Amino acid sequence: MQTDERIQAHVVSVWRESKKFLSVGGREGMLILTDRHLMFVHKTTAKINWWNAITQRQVVSFIRSKSTMIRHDGYDEKELVADLKNVKNVEVSFDDILDVSCEDKVWGGVLLIEYEKDGRHEKHQYAVAQDWVKYPMKEPTKYMKVDWRPFVQYIKDRQKNR
Repeated sequence: MQTDERIQAHVVSVWRESKKFLSVGGREGMLILTDRHLMFVHKTTAKINWWNAITQRQVVSFIRSKSTMIRHDGYDEKELVADLKNVKNVEVSFDDILDVSCEDKVWGGVLLIEYEKDGRHEKHQYAVAQDWVKYPMKEPTKYMKVDWRPFVQYIKDRQKNR
């Protein structure tokens, strides 16, 4: 992330699943869109109380408006820079994204992203979870019906190689 980069959208409680053959399970995190990058942060320094409050507020926001171009109080560029120090978090330049699209499923909205980073080809599906089961493993039980189209268009409009 560059010093003049700003967060444009910040979605929490995002469930990411790999779309590779025979991949199982997923991971919860935050999907963050900046001026030049897409980040998936699943290892954060944010406090659990903040996370719980923001996820509840986000559910209310999505009931009012389905647009994923939202931001949350209490998490800005300073926190994002700190979280990106953890190598397990993913930062992808818009120009490394090979394909970005969205689909409306019966159970919720899905963001599909395919990218190449560090010589590895990755393909993931992202959806916003509303409810979770925590045993035996944390997994979503209900998803939000959200509109990923503005998110997709923001990325496509800023890709130089397209």
